[in-house]
Amino acid sequence: MKKLTVAVVLAATTLAGCQTVDPYTRDTKAGNTATGAGIGAVAGAVLGAAVSSKKDRGRGALTGALLGGAVGGGIGYYMDQQEALLRQELEATGVRIERVGEDAIRLIMPGNVTFATGKDRLQPRFHRTLDSVVRVLNEFDQSLIEVAGYTDSVGSFESNQTLSERRAFSVADYMIGQGVRSARVTTHGYGERYPLASNKTEQGRQQNRRVELSIRGQI
Repeated sequence: MKKLTVAVVLAATTLAGCQTVDPYTRDTKAGNTATGAGIGAVAGAVLGAAVSSKKDRGRGALTGALLGGAVGGGIGYYMDQQEALLRQELEATGVRIERVGEDAIRLIMPGNVTFATGKDRLQPRFHRTLDSVVRVLNEFDQSLIEVAGYTDSVGSFESNQTLSERRAFSVADYMIGQGVRSARVTTHGYGERYPLASNKTEQGRQQNRRVELSIRGQI
């Protein structure tokens, strides 16, 4: 019962956090999306607890609150919460987080924290960063993940294409090994296409040697 109460309080807190200030009257109010999200979150928390076993009731309530909030407030609410937790988990890791519309998040992981030049084996220091990503993905388990690998232009087009595919697979394989359901994950390699910076400098090539995760909601 105590855990259920905590989940309901968290849902109410989320609703309060979604309030806005009227620019003319300076009154604080909740928009329609926030209101719907809050109502859905509370209802979802109660339902999630009701259908869970006694020992899992707290987690069931929290999961129900997330899903209920997404239904009540739209997919944007669900992705807002996921983005906020990703930013918290990945602070100071070197991973760039971009919101793409209402229903998608992109994580850009540069070469200096992912792979050594020409290699497809994850650098050991990158494991901790990926573990942080996995924690969020397992909490928000209704989203789909595309893992995309990229290289710089050093070497042949064919070898870079193959290397980018292997790098994407390495990241996906690690995440699946840490509990992310394989059905949620797809991989693609784009080789030296779509560079973020010029390949004429080492700094630019380092930015282009990257892995990107595109996380898309499917509520």
